[in-house]
Amino acid sequence: MRTVTLKTDDAFFERLSKLAKEQHMSKSELIRQAVAEYEKNVFRRRLKEQFKEASLKVREESRRVAEAFDETLEDGLDAL
Repeated sequence: MRTVTLKTDDAFFERLSKLAKEQHMSKSELIRQAVAEYEKNVFRRRLKEQFKEASLKVREESRRVAEAFDETLEDGLDAL
């Protein structure tokens, strides 16, 4: 395993130590799990944004199709 050095203030170190003890894990394991959870959250936010962008594109295309359809509703009806 590789080593990462983290500089932190005393308050953060105390919170980290307390939480690690409460969770019965090392500080290193707690940090690894926290980073993994953060990575999942970043992925979910990116995915949500991609869905939003795709939805807006589909909405715009649907609007265009509906307008084109509306334009054809009276095609050929003048002769009647």
